[in-house]
Amino acid sequence: MTSAADWASYMAQQAERVTHPALSAFYGAAWPAADTPLEQVELLALDVETTGLDARSHSIVSIGLIPMTLERIRSDRAWHTVVRPRGRLEEESVTFHQITHTDIRSAPRFEAIVEPFLKQLAGKVAVVHYHPVERAFLDAAVRRCWGETLQFPMIDTMQIEASLHPRRKPGWLLKLLGRKPVSIRLADSRARYQLPPYRAHHALTDALATAELLQAQVATHMTPQQAVGSIWL
Repeated sequence: MTSAADWASYMAQQAERVTHPALSAFYGAAWPAADTPLEQVELLALDVETTGLDARSHSIVSIGLIPMTLERIRSDRAWHTVVRPRGRLEEESVTFHQITHTDIRSAPRFEAIVEPFLKQLAGKVAVVHYHPVERAFLDAAVRRCWGETLQFPMIDTMQIEASLHPRRKPGWLLKLLGRKPVSIRLADSRARYQLPPYRAHHALTDALATAELLQAQVATHMTPQQAVGSIWL
C-alpha cells in the first residue's frame, strides 16, 4: 500500500523487487503520475465475487473487468471469468452470487488466469466499489500463487459517495423526525444519479455498474481536469 502521491514510484520500486516475470512486467508498466488529469487516465472497472468475506480463508469465484475512460466504457473489451476456488462453495455464497458447483467444475484456477488478468490491468487505474474486497482478495490470491504481493492504485466509488455524505447516519432527533440513513451501496448510489438498476453480484455487471457510477460522480461533483491523485487510494 502507498500514499496517494507516490503510486508511480511504488510501482517502479516493486518492479525491481519482485521475482516473477509477469509480476515484474505488471509493476514496470507506465503508470500515471498523481497529477495526471482524470480525463487522461486509462481506467479499468473491476469487480470480484468471492466465497466469503475473509481473504485469509475464502477465495475469488469470479472476476469481471471493463476498460474505460471518463468518456467511454469499452464494453467490447469486457472480460469475465469464473474461477474455481479452493475448497467447496458454501450455500450462503451460492445464494449470494448464484455461481454453483456445476459452474466451477470446469472453471480455471486463479493461477491459470492471473497472467492475462495482469496484462489487462497493467498501467490502468482500477475503479471499484468498496476497495478492501478487491485489494485483499487479489493480493491474497497472488501470494498463494507466487508468494509475492499485488498492490495497485484504485478509485473507490463507494469512498467517493462516503465523502459526499459524511453525515449519512442521522442522529436520534433526525431519526425521530423520520430521516433515514443514506445508503452508499452500489445500487442505492446509482439511483441517486438516475442510473438504471442492474442485477447485483455478477462480477461483469457490477464492473459495468461501477464504471457508469464513476462517470456520473465526476460529471456531477468534479471536473475532468481534476488530478487522479486526489481520489485514488
